[in-house]
Amino acid sequence: MAELTRADIDDILKLIDGSDFDELKLEMGDLKLELRRRGAGASGASAPPAPAVQAPAAAPKPEAPAAAVTAPVVASGGGSEVPAPLLGTFYRAPKPGAAPFVQVGDSVTADTVIGIIEVMKLMNSVPAGIAGTVTEILAENGQLVEHGQTLIRIQPA
Repeated sequence: MAELTRADIDDILKLIDGSDFDELKLEMGDLKLELRRRGAGASGASAPPAPAVQAPAAAPKPEAPAAAVTAPVVASGGGSEVPAPLLGTFYRAPKPGAAPFVQVGDSVTADTVIGIIEVMKLMNSVPAGIAGTVTEILAENGQLVEHGQTLIRIQPA
């Protein structure tokens, strides 16, 4: 497994800084990383002034499962909203200059990839989660999105 570099940690800090999250706990193999904003704390205790990186644990832990896909939410307008399953940079196309995964008016199935979210240089496919027709695309290409933020709207078939 690749080690986290200072640049990776800086990227994580930028993602947290641009979000509403106050705390992040990340475990990758033996590495355990906990980040908290000043003043944030579960028990009301004062948080450390700087991000803390703990030493690797003695026994390796199993890797965490992939992030669960958030189910589409029914919007008040009758369509379904497809939320971002995690925080990161949203891309509408598989690579720069390529055609977008979906456009308004496209028919999709639950397994259709509607975009990708990049987190720490890892690309995570985002499935539609519902069959229907794309009615609106809310997230811009290259935009930082929050967990649960609506990416697109789909009118169920």
